[in-house]
Amino acid sequence: MTEMIAVHDLTYQIGPKKLLEQISFSAKSGEVLAIVGPNGAGKSTLLRMLSGEARPSEGTILIGGEKLEAVPQRQLAARRAVMLQNSRVAFPFTGFEVVRLGAEGVGIGLSRRDRDQLALAALASADAAEFAERSFLTLSGGEQQRVSFARALAQLAAGQTLEPDQILMLDEPIASLDIRHQLALLEHARALAQSGRVLVIVVLHDLALAHSFADRTLVLQDGKLATIATTDAPLSRDLIEKIFEVSIVAEHCHGTPWRPLGGAQRSAAIGNHARVSASA
Repeated sequence: MTEMIAVHDLTYQIGPKKLLEQISFSAKSGEVLAIVGPNGAGKSTLLRMLSGEARPSEGTILIGGEKLEAVPQRQLAARRAVMLQNSRVAFPFTGFEVVRLGAEGVGIGLSRRDRDQLALAALASADAAEFAERSFLTLSGGEQQRVSFARALAQLAAGQTLEPDQILMLDEPIASLDIRHQLALLEHARALAQSGRVLVIVVLHDLALAHSFADRTLVLQDGKLATIATTDAPLSRDLIEKIFEVSIVAEHCHGTPWRPLGGAQRSAAIGNHARVSASA
């Protein structure tokens, strides 16, 4: 597996306020890396740094062994695709046109027809083919999420012609989705990682989903890296209570809900966590 991201002493400051402070970690292709934490912990800010949308105040980010700011935009677009929490489209593009934008200008040797086919395949993979001719602006929040995911998939597919090892960055990708599509999206992202050529970095609020789908989970607190949990060393109850400032009462939890599961087992794990209540 290839080291795709290496972060060293990352700090991001606006005025006197440090939104991120002294964060260091690395991640390889073939891995699913979740980022969790309370509101305002710096999750989305960290993803913006990793994607190149914003530059750190201090520290370095290496992507594929190169300094992020030194990677040409065309190569960066082929190397990583980003799905934002709220995708904004100013014009009444159809779902197909939005997804097609993901493949536009990315990669090499692709004809217009090739890019059209990549867009159609991505819509199908995201269970969004029915929105191909619909105006993106008329879609519900969840439907827009599925189209936005398809756009990221189309960008990755086009970018593979230039960069065989890639990163998929997802910022709260399941926020507006129903349970079926939440699981489908995360399963698809997991399958991409299991191909061995894609690193998936996903910001989530749901701890159960993070621990079920991710190989490792970065836990942020007040802009700092509190800990990195793994499937073998999950977050402890005491640490969850401390970081999220809640009291946890577990009722009738069965099995080991934090380990990676598949299909119906994964749904069962989420069901078990539905019986874990948290109160401030």
